[in-house]
Amino acid sequence: MPPTLASLVHHSALKLTVRAGEAHLDTPVRWAHVSELADPVPYMEGGELLLITALKLDADDPEAMRRYVKRLVGAGVVGLGFAVGVNYDAVPDALVRAAQDEGLPLLEVPPRTPFIAISKAVSAAIAADQYRAVTSGFAAQRELTKQALGEGPEGLLSVLAAQVDGWAALYDASGAVVATAPEWAGRRAARLTSDVERLRERPAPASAVVAGGSDNGTDRVELHSIGTGRRPRAALAVGTAAALGTAERYALHSAIALLTLTTERSRALYAAEQRIGAAVLRMLLAGEPDHARAVAGDLYGALLDAPFRMVLAEAVAPPPTGVAPSGGRPAGTALLLAEAVTGAGGPSGDPVPVLIDIVESAAARSGEAVLVVPDGERVVLLVVDGGAAAEACGHYAEALEVTRSAAAGSVGGPDEELVIGFSAPAGPIAAATAFKQAEQALSVARRRGRVLVEHEDVVAGSVLPLLGDDAVRAFADGLLRALRDHDATGRGDLVASLRAWLSRHGQWDAAAADLGVHRHTLRYRMRRVEEILGRSLDDPDVRMELWLALKATGA
Repeated sequence: MPPTLASLVHHSALKLTVRAGEAHLDTPVRWAHVSELADPVPYMEGGELLLITALKLDADDPEAMRRYVKRLVGAGVVGLGFAVGVNYDAVPDALVRAAQDEGLPLLEVPPRTPFIAISKAVSAAIAADQYRAVTSGFAAQRELTKQALGEGPEGLLSVLAAQVDGWAALYDASGAVVATAPEWAGRRAARLTSDVERLRERPAPASAVVAGGSDNGTDRVELHSIGTGRRPRAALAVGTAAALGTAERYALHSAIALLTLTTERSRALYAAEQRIGAAVLRMLLAGEPDHARAVAGDLYGALLDAPFRMVLAEAVAPPPTGVAPSGGRPAGTALLLAEAVTGAGGPSGDPVPVLIDIVESAAARSGEAVLVVPDGERVVLLVVDGGAAAEACGHYAEALEVTRSAAAGSVGGPDEELVIGFSAPAGPIAAATAFKQAEQALSVARRRGRVLVEHEDVVAGSVLPLLGDDAVRAFADGLLRALRDHDATGRGDLVASLRAWLSRHGQWDAAAADLGVHRHTLRYRMRRVEEILGRSLDDPDVRMELWLALKATGA
């Protein structure tokens, strides 16, 4: 505790007497300052005990004393020490009444107590308080380190919450609450998700002070990013009833440093893990699962023991303004997910690192292994089938789908959008096939303007949505242009006749009945189609191309 007016009054060597303001003696004293100026306010910072002899004051003038004391209180002076036996034999009544009216503690300083003795007492008390704070901080650092090494982040948070006499919470890179101390602080921590999201958008290290958490919003909460990279690896929240003192601040800074060490892997270690992951992936794709398992060891071995999904993700340019992506999903619960990830990385941020953060955080929380290998402009992920990482990837894609649909046609959207391809569940032996499946799903996602496509959707779906590609439509328009030009002259309806004939698998009577013409008329029109196109309708490849062209153009 810093020195207070009460501690100075109780100091046996100073022999100070309280003349006014008894109710405010518990106020901390930041310094003791001597000034005989008639107006010392311009030189005050607040928190001082002002020591005077009234050398230049008319201390018997009630109005002058009222103005003098009022200005001192306004400047944040916490107490006034008046030396008797110098210019006045006793503390003037006018000064006593003014101090009582303003609630300013007024201390009588006896003749045998020099001002330097009071200044030394305040200075010694401040130094002792700082020493206690540093000592307490080192003790807290030792305990925090012990807990971090033994119990992990959960034990560290427990010690930190006790040190600050409040609560603490740890968030992962995606903004989800990882741990809290005490346990009842979980609800308070969850209320600060939006604040953590805003903090995450700022380069690390970043901090913010917010009000909230408790039901009545009275908590003072400090948020601090954890990590040394461009994007924070985690965030720490500390909630207290009041601002942190020196000792509490030491403990907080120690906790931040320790959490950084425990949550932020070194670049060299991360690079080594990526090299191992890349080697494992190459061996899997080369059809060497036994070698891959040997290299994977404990790092990725568990991933290869269970069915996994091969995932390919890349950032692509968004569709032109005004073009709504196909396959949008209804808002519903996905809108809540969208709100949780909107702005992750900023409007112009790269969505691939955000995806990696979310997937790795989900895997870490559930104790799963996840393999992440950069592959040029895209990234390859191996995730446990049905695991937390795969689920987090799907939720993130769903949220992006909602925000993309909501922002379709708007100006100022992201510079790049994410597309993801999921393979079917596979094992190490079928890794190469799973990689091809993920590539196919990624290609379909890119063509359809979807965030995520699973290989099962490609297999179970129709080939017709693939015809939406611009190159396919251009080919179809070119193939049918001559027939459309013929129909535009009014000399027959060759396009409609071709569609009817193909839809009836070349059955003349059925197709003619659909068109309401004689079968000889339909035969004549099909001969004209062959003449105009210079291609035979007896060729199944020609019939297939014409049918797909009709589908692609909607003719």
